[in-house]
Amino acid sequence: MMLVSLRYLLSGSIMLIGAIALRIPLPTGRELRNTALTGLLVLGIGNGALVWAETWVPSGLAALMITMSPFWFLGLNAVMPPREHVRPATWLGLLVGLGGAALLIGPGAFAGGWHSGLVKGFLALQFGMFGWTLGSLLQRRMPTRAHPIVGGAVQQLAAGLACAPWALIAGGDIHWSTRGVGALAYLVVFGSIVGYSAYVLAMDRLPVAIVSLYNYVNPVVAVLLGYLFYNEPFGAREALAMLVIFLGVAVVKRLETS
Repeated sequence: MMLVSLRYLLSGSIMLIGAIALRIPLPTGRELRNTALTGLLVLGIGNGALVWAETWVPSGLAALMITMSPFWFLGLNAVMPPREHVRPATWLGLLVGLGGAALLIGPGAFAGGWHSGLVKGFLALQFGMFGWTLGSLLQRRMPTRAHPIVGGAVQQLAAGLACAPWALIAGGDIHWSTRGVGALAYLVVFGSIVGYSAYVLAMDRLPVAIVSLYNYVNPVVAVLLGYLFYNEPFGAREALAMLVIFLGVAVVKRLETS
């Protein structure tokens, strides 16, 4: 929780200071409160649950479980007013992408064998995906005057502030190192300021089904980076899995933009 709190306190503060310096309007009143609330759901619960889950399950398995997130997006979006109908072929495209993700990272994800931590990690991730999805859809439905990226900065700062008490209560030893600080800085810049800003902008301007597909693209990026920078294996199975994922993404994209 200290990692989650520090990450979002830094990224949210940096972005809001930049917005103030550039005289970009900030949300106020009810809009500010609602934006902060969605930040607690998306980042506090969503990302916080992921951090907790990865104390029980390896990152590869967590990534595989998170590929269920598009189903949360379309399911909640179909029942929350105004309800958006989901075409059967869109569900088919999501299933194809899920199969490709399972083929890509599934064999390595379960290499450690079955243990009780898998159940804890799975349940934590489902709770986190519910919070992330609900907060994202609520933010999408809110009437706002502030730019989506500024709203994302408020969400990050709110999540960092909300997680701070939990980080202090949890306690524990924190071992600072150059590698750890570098990882934190990377998450602040590329994970939060760049990555999350791109996400909130996409949620504001693209169909929900299209945005939800990022969970299928992430494993592809991870495998390619591992191959390019760490000489991790890349063979026929990986290539086939990527083609299946791209097929699922193409099916959803064609249906949702036609």
